[in-house]
Amino acid sequence: QVQLVESGGGLVQAGGSLRLSCAASGRTFSPYSMGWFRQAPEKAREFVASIRWSGSSTYYADSVKGRFTISSDNAKNTVYLQMNSLKPEDTAVYYCAAKKFGVATTHTLYDYWGQGTQVTVSS
Repeated sequence: QVQLVESGGGLVQAGGSLRLSCAASGRTFSPYSMGWFRQAPEKAREFVASIRWSGSSTYYADSVKGRFTISSDNAKNTVYLQMNSLKPEDTAVYYCAAKKFGVATTHTLYDYWGQGTQVTVSS
């Protein structure tokens, strides 16, 4: 069984930065890709960024491109999301997800999910 645990969320002023972490555990953890999604109140879950577990290919939503950076430390089974120049519209619960095969921007195609971490950006 794979478990994903997010951390690093919090309250930050607009223009500030946060770094989210997602630690993965599981005897057979070996995903093809990892992703970050977010969900604001009364809105659908949306893709933020993803990364291939082996190699350095990364993918970003247009809304965060140039501000957010996804990275991974395979030795630690951890994926990160560095968020800079945060805006109030970035306020949401951020979820980490793992996909066993391929890459995707659709949340329904991911196999494992964390519990989420709240990010609140004040204006």
